Amino acid sequence: MHREFIVPGDHEVLEVIGEWPESDEDSDARLLTLQDEGDKCIMLSYEALARSVRARWKNRRGREILDIFHDGATQMTVHSDSSTARILIKFHMGECVGDREIQALPYLAVTDRLLFV
Repeated sequence: MHREFIVPGDHEVLEVIGEWPESDEDSDARLLTLQDEGDKCIMLSYEALARSVRARWKNRRGREILDIFHDGATQMTVHSDSSTARILIKFHMGECVGDREIQALPYLAVTDRLLFV
């Protein structure tokens, strides 16, 4: 069964997260760079048609310290309140379901869960 990957519009991402998703020159992916005060950054790329999401975390020296890629994304939402801003991505891949939460404010954090159902 094919599932659609529902993503927020660029204006909604900008309004909630404070960053505008850029276009990838080589694909239909959107690229979002989240940076903290200490020069660490998370580069999030997502492609609705391919239903794929990749999060790469680099330290202040530019070294990649985390690279997580998943296919089977079904929904991406952005949320904020008075103290936090975050991105939530849901996945459904065969017998597995999961979610990835990327906190953009007040500091960068990534939580990724994938479970058998």
